[in-house]
Amino acid sequence: MIQKILENLKIASLNDMQLASLEANKKGNDIVLLSPTGSGKTLAFLLPIVNQLDSTIQKVQVLILAPSRELAIQIEQVFRSMGTEFKVNCCYGGHPMKVEINNLKHPPAVLIGTPGRLADHLRRETFDTESITTIILDEFDKSLEFGFQEEMSYIISELHQLKKRFLTSASDAIAIPDFAGVTSPIRINFLSETQPAGLKLKAVVSEGRDKLDALFSLICKLGHSTTLVFCNHREAVERISELLDDKGLVHGIYHGGLEQEERERALIKFRNGSHRILITTDLASRGLDIPEIENVIHYQFPTTADSFMHRNGRTARMHARGTAYLIMGEGDHLPVFLKEKPEYVDLTLNPSLPGNSEWDTLFVAAGKKDKINKTDIVGLLIQKGKLHKDEIGLIEVLDYSSFVAVKRDKIDKVVQLLRFEKIKKKSVKFEVSI
Repeated sequence: MIQKILENLKIASLNDMQLASLEANKKGNDIVLLSPTGSGKTLAFLLPIVNQLDSTIQKVQVLILAPSRELAIQIEQVFRSMGTEFKVNCCYGGHPMKVEINNLKHPPAVLIGTPGRLADHLRRETFDTESITTIILDEFDKSLEFGFQEEMSYIISELHQLKKRFLTSASDAIAIPDFAGVTSPIRINFLSETQPAGLKLKAVVSEGRDKLDALFSLICKLGHSTTLVFCNHREAVERISELLDDKGLVHGIYHGGLEQEERERALIKFRNGSHRILITTDLASRGLDIPEIENVIHYQFPTTADSFMHRNGRTARMHARGTAYLIMGEGDHLPVFLKEKPEYVDLTLNPSLPGNSEWDTLFVAAGKKDKINKTDIVGLLIQKGKLHKDEIGLIEVLDYSSFVAVKRDKIDKVVQLLRFEKIKKKSVKFEVSI
């Protein structure tokens, strides 16, 4: 079964951490898996649980708790892509409760969700817990940091048939809480105190305390490469965004003050290449599926070595290469936790604005719940939208909407051509995603 799953995921082989997880699971103990962001932890806990699912049991067997909606959705997507026979559902705030309750009338084998929403379902008794023998607390330290102790404790107390607890984290800084009930766990520790092997550390010097001009020059110097800019506060994110708007440079922003839908769209556009630049707080430093990032810029320095590691872990993932930049303002000192001295880079005196991405994002007001899939969308875009296959990029189909990367110079014409078109006899709105 594992080989077939890897073929479905287009993965040649498992890494050492994933193999260690599979081996540890055979022993029956609780498991604590510590591994860096981007190392493949999701597959490391999904593969072992697939082996223990029973197709004759028509109830929830595994409960997975994630600290954020984005991470919960990501886990669900990975499980679906594995192509198993087992049903999966995902529950989170901002998702219609009525839809989730209807889904749970035909219980999935694997139920994923945020602690607050799953606790709500348990109080409403919308699913049976008697067959749940495994709970997975993914990024459990982030759930604690976000204040979900009470909800997590309540959920675990309601699962009376638990036999296995599987906890994951990209940090070894937080102790396992007593309410988790973890006993004699097998610890799989793939954390390292060093930066990723493929990471280069560089610094640029800003004249004066205001580092906006230096940041803009650096973004121009980096050109068309994918870049994450980290700030400590959402106000700084907004300020940088205003600058880039003034310069006409397309970008995305991501922080806790945004509506969930806005955050979701920002990540989708970054993933599909419509935005090459994402300005964010540490909210995006862990647990999100944003691969192939070439550069990380520390506009404001992180306060701890742990935060520094997690930010940098967004680039140079697995065996890739990447660069982390520190912007040094007047009075700034290199963080004391820095293990190596960065290479200082000169900025261009008269930076030239890089062109925007060749991709833009098409919003389709229909999704999985409307029985719409990627094949339907591609067919319509080619037949009615007059696009060639190479003019269609990444497609993400959500419950009630879909997002498609389309060549920027074609997207307005596509919207015009699809104005009165239908998918599966359903009238659907098509527009350029805001």
